[in-house]
Amino acid sequence: MRLVVAECTVDYRGRLEAHLPRAVRLIMVKADGCVAIHADGGAYKPLNWMNAPNSLVEEPGRWVVTNPKGEELVITLHRVVSDTTHHLGPDPGLQKDGVEAQLRDLLAGRPELIEPGLTLIRREYPTDLGPVDLLLADPGGGTVAVEVKRRGEIDGVEQLARYVERLELDPRLAPVRGILCAERISPQAKVLAAARGLGTTEIDYARLRNAGSSEPTLF
Repeated sequence: MRLVVAECTVDYRGRLEAHLPRAVRLIMVKADGCVAIHADGGAYKPLNWMNAPNSLVEEPGRWVVTNPKGEELVITLHRVVSDTTHHLGPDPGLQKDGVEAQLRDLLAGRPELIEPGLTLIRREYPTDLGPVDLLLADPGGGTVAVEVKRRGEIDGVEQLARYVERLELDPRLAPVRGILCAERISPQAKVLAAARGLGTTEIDYARLRNAGSSEPTLF
């Protein structure tokens, strides 16, 4: 991972146009090519970003990031404070707590509870951004990525959207849609999911656990 702290301006051109005026920010370039610009605040969410796959061209005082969709992120570096690279190594992925892991396994055995007609392809389907909890087959011929949370919030929607974007690049899986499953999903998460074209399903974990299910298979 490359971390650059610099006084910069940022311009995005694509589905819309956006401009970040001159200020000191953190520019993060991940090993998969994702580029994100952060301020010293605003929690985890970057001010602007470009997901992989993309192309980063470095010019004197200027970075140009483009992707296959024709979107462009131009970072103008007025002053570089620091520029460091760190090798983080392989990541084991997010470890689910007991409730999330058990809910995922129960749903793997009964995917029709998420949506009628769905069948299991695999649990913990790997992507270069981390594993998708459940990958299901749609009776219409598509693929469904399911992210399982104890409580569905905006960050879960963002995570699922990134997974769907990556899975869509595989022609064997496309078209891919996503569903966020949780015991409770916040109103804000439901609104964002709808805006991103994702589905949401609330699951009664206690009822599902007590009812029992068939033993889930690994693949």
